[in-house]
Amino acid sequence: MVAKLTDVAELAGVSPTTVSRVINNKGYLSEKTKQKVQEAMRTLGYKPNNLARGLQGKSAQLIGLIFPNISNIFYSELIGYLEIELFKRGYKTIICNSENDPTKEREYIEMLEANQVDGIISSSHNLGIDDYERVSAPIIAFDRNLAPNVPVVASDNFEGGKLAARTLQKNGCENIIMITGQDNTDSPTELRALGFSFQIPHGEIFKVPNNLSAIRREMEIKSILASNRPDGIFVSDDLTAILTMKIAKQLDMNIPDDLKIIGYDGTSFIESYFPQLTTIRQPIDEIASLLVDILLKRIKGEKTNKDYILPISLIPGGSI
Repeated sequence: MVAKLTDVAELAGVSPTTVSRVINNKGYLSEKTKQKVQEAMRTLGYKPNNLARGLQGKSAQLIGLIFPNISNIFYSELIGYLEIELFKRGYKTIICNSENDPTKEREYIEMLEANQVDGIISSSHNLGIDDYERVSAPIIAFDRNLAPNVPVVASDNFEGGKLAARTLQKNGCENIIMITGQDNTDSPTELRALGFSFQIPHGEIFKVPNNLSAIRREMEIKSILASNRPDGIFVSDDLTAILTMKIAKQLDMNIPDDLKIIGYDGTSFIESYFPQLTTIRQPIDEIASLLVDILLKRIKGEKTNKDYILPISLIPGGSI
């Protein structure tokens, strides 16, 4: 049963007019009153309709995109492909940058629901399963398990980790390590690490948190290279791989003679501006197309699978 404004008023112990004023941010209201109303709305799953009520059941033709960091090259390219694909299908997009902040993500989801978006594509995962299951709009996840009923589209991160490790081995590397970000066990980078460990059981994995400053990240990577003197490194993203190449040169490690490096993502930006980097390519265009296809099926009420895994490939460069 869909909650009504009067239900919110009853639960919060205020009048319907007060609820309306909180929703529309009109007039003076105490913080205590606002919190009571907002908590009641969350408890009941009430979503105020911010679009003109003249829609009268028509589709808003809007899709929400929630990503953890839209300045990240991979995410920005993926968002670009998604916007193009959705526009071709008659949909506009609302882009939300969650910045790995649970409060921002929750507020963005509430905003998207309030604006009656037709669906949501998310690659952010800061909330609990219950939060995602309460969302009435169809959701598709990229590379994250949000909830049991939310389909996931991803590239084969596990196989990507194996391929990177196997390629370094085939190129004669013996002291192979991996550098990755600090992430949770259900993240794509963790799956890449599992694939790496499957291929090289005793290969060391060093975690360099993404939230460190640029100087701190450089210091951490320099320390790893100087202490371990690897001859092969698999780095879980291309930008960190490029940074690692820069630091290796500072340490007079010649690439690829002394050190071989493989990155991960393979965006068109990397192919154009850093073709010397060998990397594992995720098929961004195909990922975007599949995400949109599955979301539109969900919007129409059609049956979908839980997992969709796309193959990865190796882009050879001068770093191996």
